[in-house]
Amino acid sequence: MERRKPPGIELVLLENDDDEERVAKVHDCDAIIAAATRLTRRTIDAAPRLKLVQHQGVGYHDTVDVSALIERGIRLAVSTAGTVGVAEHAVMLALAAARRVTFADAELRVGQWHANSLRPVSMELAGKAIGYVGMGRIGYAAAERFSGFKTKGFYSDPNVRLSPDREAALNLEPASLNRILEEADVVTLHLPLTEETRDLIGQEELARMKPRSILINTARGGIVSEMALVEALKEGRPGAAGIDVFETEPLPPGHPLTRLPNVVLTPHIAAGTWDSLVGKMDTVLTNIAAFFEGKPLQNEIVLGPG
Repeated sequence: MERRKPPGIELVLLENDDDEERVAKVHDCDAIIAAATRLTRRTIDAAPRLKLVQHQGVGYHDTVDVSALIERGIRLAVSTAGTVGVAEHAVMLALAAARRVTFADAELRVGQWHANSLRPVSMELAGKAIGYVGMGRIGYAAAERFSGFKTKGFYSDPNVRLSPDREAALNLEPASLNRILEEADVVTLHLPLTEETRDLIGQEELARMKPRSILINTARGGIVSEMALVEALKEGRPGAAGIDVFETEPLPPGHPLTRLPNVVLTPHIAAGTWDSLVGKMDTVLTNIAAFFEGKPLQNEIVLGPG
């Protein structure tokens, strides 16, 4: 990061990444770069000069105390550089879950040869119906990649309606959440965690899914009720899942999800590629430099009343 920063910007780096260190070091900062660790009111209040919060990703909803920013008129911007990584990860999880890759790998390492026994629960993505819950940048990028498997798709997003040309190019059509759950072979989530989306996918929604379908979550853990998902996976509806995000992170040891053979788990790494990190840092530092030069910000979030 130090090598990529624009001239005139001094970076204050953390050594231990704890709250006490953050509070002590932000006092003279004019801007803060936020990431997965929650940016609390306490830290914001400890920075009297703070004018800008630049998020490394897009998930500020559950990591930044927005009301504290609004009260002081502090601006907020995000980075969209992780779009490709998350979209690719969603496809990877779908493929891995469809073929029970992690189960087969773990079993092979202890001498179990499942050459034929996984056929009844394995499937191909080619020609399948993909349901996209959320059709923003990442949802659309995921649809572009799934379309390479000659899939058809349904999408649900109250804020987005694609043009007929874009729908036709990716073989997509708008649909209700219930229709997506009932008809899609793969349901992939691409929406923020808000009060409206918390526990969006619970017991009733999971029961609507097809027995051989797959649920993919690379968005936020709280969107899916984890205990409901555990029970649903045990019952085979959905048939499998690929999960990168969790209600509690890190995922506690011995969590029931870790004991299921029909789930693929990754530790919130969908956007965690080197390519994404370089892109994020370039975007973040360029945006901060633009702010101090009085230029327009890229991907600024318009904050409303708290």
